Amino acid sequence: MSNTTVILRNPHSVIETLKVRPRAVKEILLNQDLSKLSDDWKNVVGLAQKNNVRVATLNRSKDKNSRFDEGRQTLAEAHIEPKSEVSLESLFHNAQEKRGGKGLWIALDCIQDPHNLGAIFRSAAFFGAEGILITQERSSSITGTAYDVSCGGVETVPFHQCVNLRRALDHAKEQGVWTLGTSEHAKLSVEKITADRPRLLILGNEEKGMRRLTAESCDEVCQIPPRGPVTSLNVSVAAGILISRLSLG
Repeated sequence: MSNTTVILRNPHSVIETLKVRPRAVKEILLNQDLSKLSDDWKNVVGLAQKNNVRVATLNRSKDKNSRFDEGRQTLAEAHIEPKSEVSLESLFHNAQEKRGGKGLWIALDCIQDPHNLGAIFRSAAFFGAEGILITQERSSSITGTAYDVSCGGVETVPFHQCVNLRRALDHAKEQGVWTLGTSEHAKLSVEKITADRPRLLILGNEEKGMRRLTAESCDEVCQIPPRGPVTSLNVSVAAGILISRLSLG
């Protein structure tokens, strides 16, 4: 991930960053008087001031040096340093001991929409997933949009960006983690999968699904059986269902 500044416009994401990595928040910019902001942004400002983070009020119509995007009706935003990834070894360290031997990790095989990426981070954080693998090529980077959609999930869930997903899956297996792929064409229903072991859930590209080599690396491949005439789900929606199933049993 690059070291460029990430701009956040969701106050919930900013609050989580201020809680987890206050020194990573460079500044908070307001486009109107504090009294006119939402309660959430007022909470951001209060927490920022407690952590000695610069808070500035700018006016796009009067301030020629305003850094707000002229094309957006932005009321406030935070400029932060992006979160660093962890090593592959760290992500799966003591994997068989996580949550009593029932830990859950997630691998994203070329997820390209930052909204989907952020939504998956949010579900992962909600259900307490241990970490996320992200492919470097043909994948969305962790943009400000992904941060904002995650509502703090990016800050709380460790992640690793891998050059070769298949090698990363092999490493997970060496640590005792079972790989579970997903496909709408699979015969095995997720209803038959129980939360009885460490698992790495693999989600494929929005249009093409998992790549062939990824699928060949899976111990099992499952599907969410449809109940109605629509037979497919958005990947982030499917992720939430699958993560819930594998977390709660």
